Amino acid sequence: MALRTVTLLGATGSVGRSVRDVVAENPDRLSIATVVGGRDAQALAKVAIDTGAKFAALADESGGPALAEALAGTGIGSGAGRSAVMEAVARPADIVVSAITGAAGLEATCAALLPGRTIALANKESLVCAGEAVMARAAEAGARILPLDSEHNALFQVLGNEPLSAIRGMTLTASGGPFRSWSAERIAAARPEDALKHPNYAMGAKISVDSASLMNKGLELIEARFLFGLKPGALDVLVHPQQIVHGLVTFRDGSVSAGMAVPDMRVATAHCLGVDGRLDAPPTRFLDLVTAAPLSFERPDIERFPALGLAIAALGEGGAMPAILNAANEVAVAAFLAGRLRFPGIAALVEAVCAAAPAGLGAPRNVEDALAIDHDSRQRAASLLSQAPFIVT
Repeated sequence: MALRTVTLLGATGSVGRSVRDVVAENPDRLSIATVVGGRDAQALAKVAIDTGAKFAALADESGGPALAEALAGTGIGSGAGRSAVMEAVARPADIVVSAITGAAGLEATCAALLPGRTIALANKESLVCAGEAVMARAAEAGARILPLDSEHNALFQVLGNEPLSAIRGMTLTASGGPFRSWSAERIAAARPEDALKHPNYAMGAKISVDSASLMNKGLELIEARFLFGLKPGALDVLVHPQQIVHGLVTFRDGSVSAGMAVPDMRVATAHCLGVDGRLDAPPTRFLDLVTAAPLSFERPDIERFPALGLAIAALGEGGAMPAILNAANEVAVAAFLAGRLRFPGIAALVEAVCAAAPAGLGAPRNVEDALAIDHDSRQRAASLLSQAPFIVT
């Protein structure tokens, strides 16, 4: 097979590390040509040098001089700020890995939707904020979106060529996060360092907190609705602490197929980067059901984890509500990590922002609509955050 070039958006994060591992294991099949990072110029420069990239872009414009200095003499081009990120996205590539965290990844993801490209999507917020618009744009451009989240990737692989009409429902699994067995009182007193202790994955701070609140699973339900074209009522969540089963598809004839693998992001990454041909997995443990712990499943507790309930409600309401929910959650999580909000305040602030949103807002028709909704919702969240009962004393 011909060598495929990769543009890596979110090169310094946990997904970026998985991508680099898979590419390094398959040097005859894949090559990283362009890398994009957020604020850490030194880390991005190291990634660019280690991968042999031709161009590196930093989203934070103020870090441009530091990036240029770190890459001096390497022959690697660089830039910083929005224009540099857009330049990076426009550069030739067969596969674009979209792994920029949060709504910040929406514009770059949409810009990457060019004819013939494959988008390995790890930025779930792109579909949460503007699912209809993104999927329509992909179809119009002739771009292919493959899910890189382990749960959606498992569902995608299980489906194969089955038509939508064959599906009765889909189930995404959740580890339950670090607070799965905690009482409501103990969860209420949780600190940021507690929320960052994910039982199975080493991830960034924001997604770790989302996993602790189960908001991440709610966002994944919304993502699945647009990826697979299912009605909200056909999507479900089960807590599965071992995270061996990543997704289940129930077909109309009653049969159920499961997507299974060890909890390692490199498995889904290898599938996406392989596109139409399986790649060798990096050195990792393969699934052995004989030695795997007994597999258990339970219903999520919405009372202890109300964020999941809010996301399910937003999924059912549709329109602009998923984008509003996401913006409010990003503000709330940042406030929690900064010590400005207690853990239960995350869901409480999100609920307040959603309740205060203008009624009847339609789904975003394009990136500009989605960003406007995001901006307004963040302002509303910031305003509410400064009021009782959200003030931490």
